[in-house]
Amino acid sequence: MEIFDIRKFAEYRENNQCEVIKAQGGLPNSLWKTYSAMANCHGGVIILGVVENPDGSFKATGLKNPVKILKDFWDTINNQDKVSINLLTKENVVTYDLNGDVIMVIHVPRARRDQRPIYINNNLWNGTYRRNWKGDYHCTTSEIKAMLRDQSEETTDMIILENSTLSDLSDKTIQEYRNYHSVVRPGHVWEKMTKEDFLERIGAVGHLKGETELRPTAAGLLMFGEEYRIVRYFPEYFLDYREILDASIRWTDRIQSSSGDWSGNLFDFIFHVQNRLTRDLKRPFALDGITRIDDTPVHKAVREALANCIVNADFHLPGGIVIKKKRDKIIMENPGSIRIGKKQMLRGGISDPRNKAIMKMLNLITIGERAGSGVPNIFSVWANKGWEEPLIDEQFDHDRTVLTLVFAKKQAERPISES
Repeated sequence: MEIFDIRKFAEYRENNQCEVIKAQGGLPNSLWKTYSAMANCHGGVIILGVVENPDGSFKATGLKNPVKILKDFWDTINNQDKVSINLLTKENVVTYDLNGDVIMVIHVPRARRDQRPIYINNNLWNGTYRRNWKGDYHCTTSEIKAMLRDQSEETTDMIILENSTLSDLSDKTIQEYRNYHSVVRPGHVWEKMTKEDFLERIGAVGHLKGETELRPTAAGLLMFGEEYRIVRYFPEYFLDYREILDASIRWTDRIQSSSGDWSGNLFDFIFHVQNRLTRDLKRPFALDGITRIDDTPVHKAVREALANCIVNADFHLPGGIVIKKKRDKIIMENPGSIRIGKKQMLRGGISDPRNKAIMKMLNLITIGERAGSGVPNIFSVWANKGWEEPLIDEQFDHDRTVLTLVFAKKQAERPISES
């Protein structure tokens, strides 16, 4: 609900992006919790001078002194002891006369990641709120820390781990990555470099200030480390692939990072999983000269979705990365909200991954799209196939992003019959 239309007043209902407050006694204190909650989630609309009827519809009760309420509102929102950041301009606050009752509509935008968390009462840890279908709730310490991590332009996967050494990385995985790099970029100048120099070039290792010893970055450990070493730094780290092709069986295939029979790192997970995700997709017979071309836009889109899931994961949050393959759909879940918001993600054009160093490593082996066109391309491929539009669900408490790709034809809309 981004734009309030007074002509549709009778159609509106409260939800996680719309809140009505009677405000008969003046500017209500509860308003600021809702402002914080909406700004830290999807944004929304707060309507003063309105109550909710038992059936969920709205009824205008009006404001007794709208001029004073409006002045009090601007005085308060610009007081940093009450509100950490004012996101609003005059265009965001509009008053309407509804059959003689004056109501005030406040459009709260979603705060940018460098502005979040938005908090009240000069209290970051106890004055930060988010919104769900039950209303406004206090953010947990974990949620606040996640928002603080997202403020920085230097993503957390770039951090050099001071207590880690190159022995924490799997030589086997590193060599497999280098082999793949050589295949997709034959003759590259990095081919003849030592392992250490190569890893430094791709952002997997670096020097701490004043040290000569190379140490893994967080990205290097996540991509090439052994799982039991990764969880020392990322206790919530978990990767899970579930193939559920028979409804009578819990799963027909499963890969977990903690199983102990493989490395459990991101690079090996990607190659274990992407082959399983795409092996049932149709591959038309086509030749480029005498070379068969097996790749299709759908295969590329599924790989793009997998890469997007990984480069936007917050490995400090619980839940881990979960990929579920069913007969008619693929569901990809990663911990962490959408840094640029769902609307901008769908629009494309801005690349703002949570793990920039991991994205670089994947881009170097032609996995993933750095230009911010990955998600729009996935939607375009699905539209061209006539399939149901992919679904993106951004969840809070705990932060989680879920992408669902359905392999089914879009249902034609039924025409409205004339009575």
